[in-house]
Amino acid sequence: MPHQEILENIKPELDKLEQEFKEQLMEIRSGHISPVLIEGVKVDCFGSVLLLKQLGAVSLAGREIVVQLWDKSYVEGTVKAIEQKKIGLGVRTEGNTIFLSAPPLTEESKKNLVRVLNQRKEEIFQTIRHLRDRSWKQIQEGEQRGKIREDDKYRGKEKLEELIHNFRKKIEEMTEKKEKEIEA
Repeated sequence: MPHQEILENIKPELDKLEQEFKEQLMEIRSGHISPVLIEGVKVDCFGSVLLLKQLGAVSLAGREIVVQLWDKSYVEGTVKAIEQKKIGLGVRTEGNTIFLSAPPLTEESKKNLVRVLNQRKEEIFQTIRHLRDRSWKQIQEGEQRGKIREDDKYRGKEKLEELIHNFRKKIEEMTEKKEKEIEA
């Protein structure tokens, strides 16, 4: 397998990681409240696990997120799932409607959110290192089997490092942007 093919195989995995990280960032509360914070919450309903957005309409009304559930029997499981998410929202129910309000972020809560943000960034970086190491190992094995020339091995390593560097830079930029949102 030539080194270009190995590098092409890692790109979709990096793109998938980037998308997952973007989704994780949307779930981290910043100074502004958004329905995105809870749309992906998984709710256990009668033995099935469904996304919150499949159980009702989620909207923003002033400084509250309003969840209008299709059925009142979903309320208990939904409230429990939201509370387990630990995103710091106050929960109030009326019938089959759940109101979620967010108190202003304190310095302490901002620090905690930044800590969570950095933990997620580090998890992504660990996965990136694993992908890089795996690809480099494939390039080395290709050279040992005579399928990749020595020059191409080092060219492949250079390209791999460049690809990984650019991807890490994207993740860093997204993290910095989110951190600024939290601090605002």
